[in-house]
Amino acid sequence: MSNIRRKQSQQLDLSSQFSSREASNKPLNRRSLELDSKLRLTGILMALGLGALGLSIRLVWLQIIDAGNLGQKAEIQQSVTIRPFVPRRTIVDRSNNQIAIDLPSYTLYARPKYFSQDIFSKGKSKKATNVKIAPLDMAQRIAPILGKQPEEVRAKFYDKQGKIREKAVLLGTGLDENIKSRIQALKLEGLDISQGELDYTRFYPQEDMLASVLGYINQDRKAPAGVERSQSAILERKVTEYPLTKEAKGNILPDRVTADFLHTDDLKLRLSIDLRLQRAARAALEQQVKTWNAKRGTVIVMDADTGALRSLVVWPTYDPNNYIRDVDNYRKIVGRGKKGQDRATVLLENWAVSEPCEPGSTFKPINIAIALENGVIKPSTIVNDPGSFTVVEGFKPIRNSHLEKYGDIDIAKVLEVSSNVGMVKIMDKLKPQIYYNWIQRIGLGRKYGVDLPSEGLGSFHNRSEFLSSKFYPANTAFGQGFTLTPLQMVTLLGSIANGGKLVTPHVVEGLFDSAGLRKDKPTVPEPTQIFSPANTEAVLKMMETVVIRGSGKNARISGYRIAGKTGTAQQVSNGGYSDDNRKITSFVGILPVDSKHRYVVFAAIDRPQGGIEALGSTVAAPVVKSVMESLISIEGIPPSDPSLVGKELPIIK
Repeated sequence: MSNIRRKQSQQLDLSSQFSSREASNKPLNRRSLELDSKLRLTGILMALGLGALGLSIRLVWLQIIDAGNLGQKAEIQQSVTIRPFVPRRTIVDRSNNQIAIDLPSYTLYARPKYFSQDIFSKGKSKKATNVKIAPLDMAQRIAPILGKQPEEVRAKFYDKQGKIREKAVLLGTGLDENIKSRIQALKLEGLDISQGELDYTRFYPQEDMLASVLGYINQDRKAPAGVERSQSAILERKVTEYPLTKEAKGNILPDRVTADFLHTDDLKLRLSIDLRLQRAARAALEQQVKTWNAKRGTVIVMDADTGALRSLVVWPTYDPNNYIRDVDNYRKIVGRGKKGQDRATVLLENWAVSEPCEPGSTFKPINIAIALENGVIKPSTIVNDPGSFTVVEGFKPIRNSHLEKYGDIDIAKVLEVSSNVGMVKIMDKLKPQIYYNWIQRIGLGRKYGVDLPSEGLGSFHNRSEFLSSKFYPANTAFGQGFTLTPLQMVTLLGSIANGGKLVTPHVVEGLFDSAGLRKDKPTVPEPTQIFSPANTEAVLKMMETVVIRGSGKNARISGYRIAGKTGTAQQVSNGGYSDDNRKITSFVGILPVDSKHRYVVFAAIDRPQGGIEALGSTVAAPVVKSVMESLISIEGIPPSDPSLVGKELPIIK
C-alpha cells in the first residue's frame, strides 16, 4: 500500500515538472514565430520590389530606349503591300468605236471524281436524282465549248497510270463571258469556273478586221505586234504598290486606302483608223486576192496633209482573239514542218509595214518630180521612145512592158503609157551624183518613222555602186533594183498629193478622255518640204491623164477628178525577171485633184496568178476604185462635176 502511494506521488512530481517546463518554453516559441514571419514578409517585399524595379526597367527599355526598333517591327507585322492589277487602256477608232478592251476572264477547273448531274422527274414533285457522268461523256459536252477535241479534254481527267485524277484539273484560262455562260448552263457538278484576281483578257470586238494595226496580246500578257506593242507604255497604266494595314487574323483594313487605289481613269487611245473604211477596204482586197489566187495583198489610205492613216489592211490576216488557232490553220495551207511553221508565223506580221519590195512604175511620179526640181525637163518636154534603150553596149537593152514603141511623147504621155524607155531617157539627163543626192533626200533606204513596230528598212545601192554603174540609175528610173515597203511608197506619193511635203505616216491620234480632250502631247514630227508645190501640181495633172485615158482607167469614178499610177514590178526568180506569175501589181489613186485636201489610196497584190493579164491596171486598180467610192461616201467628198455623178463614163482613147 505504501509502495503504491509512493509511485503515485512520484508520477505527480514528474507531471508537475513537465508542466512547469512547458510553461517556461511558451514565450520562446512565440518570439521565434514572430521573427520568422517578419523575415518572410521582408523577403516577399524585397522580391516584389525587385520585380517592380525589373518591370520598370523593362518598360523604360521597351517604351523609351528600344521603342523605335519595336515600332518598326510592329509596323512590318501589321502591314501588307499590294500591287493591284489594272487593266490596259481601251483603244478606239477615230469615231470612238471600241476596237480593243480588257474584259474579265475566267478559269475552268474540273474534278473528275465528282462528275454528276441532277436529273429531275417529270411529275409534279420533280424530284432530283443525282446521276454520275463518265469522263468521256463530260469531255464530249464541254470540248466544243472550249474549242477542243473531246479526246484531248478526256485525257486530262486521267493520270499516267490511267486512274481518274482526285485533284482538280485545269481545263482552260482566259475564257470569256460567253464560254462561262455556256459552261454554267450545262448545270454539271464537278466543274468550277470562276474569275481569279488577275483574270483579264484582251478582247478585240472587230475580230480580224484590225489585226494588222492592233496586233495582239499573248498568253503572257505581252504585246508582240501592232499598236499594242508600240504603244505599250501608254496602254499599260502605271501601277503603284500600296502599303495597307492588316489585322492579326490577316484581314485587310481600309484605313490607308486612297481614292486612286485602283488607278482607274477614263483615258482611251484613239487611232486615226476609220472602222467603216477599214471594212470596205478589207472586203475589196479579200475578193480580189481570191479572184486572182494571189499570195497576199494590202490596202492603205492616208490623209496626205497629216500622214494620218485612215485604213491599213493586210490579207490574209488573223483574229487576235484566236491567233494561235489561225496560225495553225494557215500552216496547214502553206506546208508542214519547220518551213511551214516559219511561213505560218508570217501571218502575224504586217508586211505592208515590215517587208520591202520593188515598187515598179508607181515610183515613176517621184522621179518625174525630181527631174522637174532640177530643171532637166519641163511638162512640155518631148522624149523619143523607140521601144528599147541600150544602157551599155553589148548588154540587154531596157524595153517597155509589152515591147511597145511610142515615138515622140511628152512627159504626161510617159506616165500615161508607163514608158520605161521614156523614164530612162528623162533620168539620164540628170547627173548620177545629183540623182543619188535626191534619192537620199527623199529617204530611200531609211525608216520613215511610222508608229507601228518592225518598220522595214528598205534597200538602195551605196554611193560608189550607184555612181560606178550605168545600170543602177537606169533601173531606178522605172522603179526596179531597189526596195521600200508599201507604206513608205504611200508616204512618198503623199508628197505629190500635198504640195511636196514628206509627212510621217501614223495611226495614233493620242490619249483622250471621255469629254474628247487630249491628255498627251503630239509626237508626230513636222513635215519636211522636199518638192515645190508648183512641180507637184504639175506631176499631179500628169497622173490625172493616167486615169482619164491611160492604164488607170479602171479606177475612174464619174464626176470626180482622180490622179493615179499603175505598177507591175517583177520579182527576182532564179536570178531573173522572167516569171510572169512572180510579180507585185499595184495602183495608187489620189483624190480629189481639184481640192487642197487630198487622200492617197494605194493597193498592192503580191503574185496574182494570171500571167501577162495580171497587171496593176487589172488587179490593183479596181480595188482602189472600190475603196475610193467608200471614202467619198464616208468623208462626204463633193464631186468635181456634179452633172456627171452616176453617169456612165465615156471611153477615152
